[in-house]
Amino acid sequence: MKNPKTRCSGEWTEARFRSFIQSMLRSGTMRWKPKYDAIKRRFVRNGINPATGRKCKLHSCEQCGKLFPQGEIKADHIRPVVDPAVGFVNWDTYITRMFCEKDGFRAICQPCHHSITQEQNKERK
Repeated sequence: MKNPKTRCSGEWTEARFRSFIQSMLRSGTMRWKPKYDAIKRRFVRNGINPATGRKCKLHSCEQCGKLFPQGEIKADHIRPVVDPAVGFVNWDTYITRMFCEKDGFRAICQPCHHSITQEQNKERK
């Protein structure tokens, strides 16, 4: 049985609508200052980017402790926006967790971020 298309002039299901809203909220974090403050606090020193040979700012990963250029550090939510054990609760909880203050973020490298995300995705399933 197909899910009814009740949103966007009858073209979207509720799941598609929720996905759209989540995407819009995530794009809003691009302007969320606390996210970038969390990365800035992990600045160690100026250095050379090994990939390009250019000067860069080096930051330490909170997970593995290695140094990475700023572009390779991600701000990760310490408390997942959607708890893997519980799933989506409501929009208020989602928004509050998405737009947390800088102490709600950790600055981690892309490989560490990938492994944490994979772990959480396994837990969700």
